[in-house]
Amino acid sequence: MKRPLAILILGLLVWGCTDKKLERKGFQVSEISKDDKGKKIIGLPIDSLQLDSQPRNVLLTHYPDHRLTPLFKVNIDKDSGKPFTGSNRHHYTWREDNNDGNNWNNHLMPGFSVVRGYNMINVSHYNYQTQSQNEFFKKPVLIKNLYYPSYSKDSLHYEPVSRDYYMISVYDEDSNQDGFINVQDLRRFYWFDIDGNLSEALVPKIYSVMSSDYDAGNDLMYVSARLDENQNGQMEAEEAIHIFWIDLKDPRKRGLQYKSS
Repeated sequence: MKRPLAILILGLLVWGCTDKKLERKGFQVSEISKDDKGKKIIGLPIDSLQLDSQPRNVLLTHYPDHRLTPLFKVNIDKDSGKPFTGSNRHHYTWREDNNDGNNWNNHLMPGFSVVRGYNMINVSHYNYQTQSQNEFFKKPVLIKNLYYPSYSKDSLHYEPVSRDYYMISVYDEDSNQDGFINVQDLRRFYWFDIDGNLSEALVPKIYSVMSSDYDAGNDLMYVSARLDENQNGQMEAEEAIHIFWIDLKDPRKRGLQYKSS
């Protein structure tokens, strides 16, 4: 039995119980104090946000000249006082067969590998041809998922599939103004060119990305996102959910699939 619409079981949303507890921490971006009644006061943004970070490993993209290194915030264990960092965790899924010419090598979508990690705060790109290094983001962010061109040879309908760009779902702003960047803020979705330069948002920034599905028949990605209707910078259950489509052959082609009336 074939399923042309493959659900990204471990896509933009799903984490284990332990991860959910950890990922809520994020990091502080504004001064926080209390008034004489003990009420929290969110002050000015921290001028120079410097977070200690460490790399964990190198991700091999489809292109030999381009390699990625995820950077993780150095955390301190409150019990032992020892530093620790997160690590990469790849998302995988199942496929029933490849009789229809689909060989995705257990990726969520053909042509993309997807990683996440606790307190991943940036990604470093290195070009072997130019011997140059650059980071995706100018300041620390909280990365949920990083999509990059898979090293393996994937195929879709008997045709080879290779992507020449990256996608990242990320918390990059203290949208709810609580002094922290964490999972309580709006989650954005961006795409970057093969050199790690930001192109544009794949979903308007007034939304918060929730989950995604893959349409193998059209090579489209469907992204469910909640509209921040009251503009308070956080997701709320009563706010509308819209669905966007993204053409993975060319992410410049995208639109609104579903909008509640």
